[in-house]
Amino acid sequence: MTRNMLKSKKAISPILATLLLIVIAVAAIVVTYAWVMTYMSSAGQQAGVLLKKDAPCLWQSDNITIYVRNTGTSDAEIDAVYVNSEPQSTVTYDLATRIVVKDGGTITIVVTYPYANGTRYHFQISPKLGEALSFEETSP
Repeated sequence: MTRNMLKSKKAISPILATLLLIVIAVAAIVVTYAWVMTYMSSAGQQAGVLLKKDAPCLWQSDNITIYVRNTGTSDAEIDAVYVNSEPQSTVTYDLATRIVVKDGGTITIVVTYPYANGTRYHFQISPKLGEALSFEETSP
């Protein structure tokens, strides 16, 4: 009786099994490709903006002048300026816009901030896209 039960069970054919494995592999490749392309496009946009401090800050009667250079491959738009983690609203730019052009463009940012001589300050320049520029400098 046991032999009859084993003989009556049928497995899927080798051709059908091979086709099923191919379909599963193609689906996995498509999902992985979509995930990688989404990740790479967002990482590529962020890597396009690379801000660097161009020169030491200039400290003049409650005005701090910051020189910033964009060495990235995309234009950067300055979104916010922070001094000691406080957002600054009295900020002026040497250009009519807040855009720092790609491939070595510079911008001069003047922050009106009452500072004390010999005190260390933390600055953060945040672009709309990309990583913020953070640095510390001591006032003269």
